[in-house]
Amino acid sequence: MVWETPNSRIGDYPPEYNQKVHGPYDPARFYGKPDTPLSQVKLGELQEWILRRNFHPRAVVQCGSRAIWRWRQKYMLPIRGNACWVYQAMAGISLFMYVLNYKRYWDHANYKYH
Repeated sequence: MVWETPNSRIGDYPPEYNQKVHGPYDPARFYGKPDTPLSQVKLGELQEWILRRNFHPRAVVQCGSRAIWRWRQKYMLPIRGNACWVYQAMAGISLFMYVLNYKRYWDHANYKYH
């Protein structure tokens, strides 16, 4: 028996996806209504553009999942891929560990005594 709430859609296709219109499902694609890209937003319209974003936890997780799928398709899954994804992963882990241990690094400043 699978436990689900009435509003639960975990594991289902997005409600905006239509196979006849969009073709095969691509988990790296956003199927919602397209909006103006951030690069084309004018400074006066920036606040309205930010307020149109969906900051619900489920929407944030879906956005992160799409980003990971796009990254994997670009760097990890090509037939003639290279080790770029390894270096990116190492840099990401290093940055994450630096942020975690920032308070420890704060006290290790180099001082000149003269």
